Amino acid sequence: MPRPPKATTGKAAPSSATIGFEAKLWLTADKLRNNMDAAEYKHVVLGLIFLKYISDTFEEHRAKLLAGKDDYAGANAEDPDEYKAENVFWVPAEARWSHLQSSAKQPTIGKIVDDAMVAIERDNPRLKGVLPKDYARPGLDKQRLGELIDLIATIELTAASAGEKTHRSVDLLGRVYEYFLTRFASAEGKNGGQFYTPSCVVRCLVEMLAPYKGRIYDPACGSGGMFVQSEKFVESHGGKLGDISIYGQESNATTRRLAIMNLAIRGIEADFGPEHADTFRRDLHPDLRADYVLANPPFNDSDWFRKDDDVRWQFGVPPKGNANFAWVQHFIHHLAPHGIAGFVLANGSMSSNQSGEGEIRRAIIEADLVDCMVALPGRHATQSIRTSSHGLN
Repeated sequence: MPRPPKATTGKAAPSSATIGFEAKLWLTADKLRNNMDAAEYKHVVLGLIFLKYISDTFEEHRAKLLAGKDDYAGANAEDPDEYKAENVFWVPAEARWSHLQSSAKQPTIGKIVDDAMVAIERDNPRLKGVLPKDYARPGLDKQRLGELIDLIATIELTAASAGEKTHRSVDLLGRVYEYFLTRFASAEGKNGGQFYTPSCVVRCLVEMLAPYKGRIYDPACGSGGMFVQSEKFVESHGGKLGDISIYGQESNATTRRLAIMNLAIRGIEADFGPEHADTFRRDLHPDLRADYVLANPPFNDSDWFRKDDDVRWQFGVPPKGNANFAWVQHFIHHLAPHGIAGFVLANGSMSSNQSGEGEIRRAIIEADLVDCMVALPGRHATQSIRTSSHGLN
């Protein structure tokens, strides 16, 4: 995946809660959605933000090629290989942001955006099937779509001063993307938890596990927030992108696409497997043994697929009516000999004795795998499980 450049300071980026720019942008964008449901509108907005990001990154590298200085002497600015060599997405002319913005007032703007998404996927196989391509649908107001494009175009103007080309616009796009994910989850209410875990909960898990280097796995990854926070942790402690390897799985196809875009907009590489899939029906990383597992799986899921003879049920067969301890044992199964898992479960999982859950919990504790449990407000409990040389072999 294309990587945004390193920050020039050692300070971590400010949190979205302390920046007014994202909030103002959200309020304006939210007014444009009219009667469209937040669950539908988020794909419209986040797709455009992603397109703006890859176009900005492309144009910045293109300017270097056109200047022809140093390592870029004699380079062809219209050769896609020049961009791929620097892990920059190639953006064809019909998909560049300047073309979209100049067409924003046209009644055909929906088809123009769709064509841009198709062209980007065509020329960048890693994005195949990921980008939203339904901007031309009759239910999407084209005037408001044009206004949204004009609004997102202001991010670069705010980010860089006149005559100064910096990477701040890319940083801002990433923060705007994260802020919008948060607000869309809030706007969707309970259902928003399917694709987004509150950042304060994610930070708690990441700070507990301290994933400096190694393999990180989330089998219910939603839009990828665990991975983003892990990379931020590494960089804030003097590490760099690439110190950790990321593996994820998500059963919801549209949420999986959000995760790929969420990481790509920050230049984070990840292996999400070939497609979306239910972790219990089809484990896309069966041989993975991770150094860290970070997850917020569905709470108290009563509609899940179970095989009684599954190799993952080392501590007991979980009940058909609740997948909590199926998830816990899945995490343990995928840990390396000295790995550690941090995950969020319903508070009731700490005391439930229904259908053998108490016996499974007892077996895990007696195997000396539980490091700590942290009670959070509401219905959540953060738990940490650490493998040991005698506990899982």
